[in-house]
Amino acid sequence: MNSPRTTLYRDSANAKLLGVCSGIASYTGVNRFWVRAGLVALTLFALGPIGILAYIVAGFVLKKKPPHLYRDVQEENYWQRVRQSPKRTAREIRARFRDIDRRLADVETYYVSNNPRLTSQIEQLR
Repeated sequence: MNSPRTTLYRDSANAKLLGVCSGIASYTGVNRFWVRAGLVALTLFALGPIGILAYIVAGFVLKKKPPHLYRDVQEENYWQRVRQSPKRTAREIRARFRDIDRRLADVETYYVSNNPRLTSQIEQLR
């Protein structure tokens, strides 16, 4: 089952017609203008009436985007990256944790080795 944050929704808040293009833009992270322009170009030059029919069907099939799905823009961008490439996002998160772990180890080393009073207090606790 998909998480609510990885599901394609209609975005009625930024909609021009039914919110399908705005929802696709929000899902992929592409600017709404380019998604709309792409749909118009596909409909005019390739799909014809099938493109219009597909848009209308998608408008009725897709659920409306919940108003408080993301806390802020950063969270929305994070979930867009997850949808685009989950493996890359997992690698980025692992790298961040490795960096945090390394910095924490540096702090520990500094305080334990360069602070004789703290070292003696730790030894007394043992």
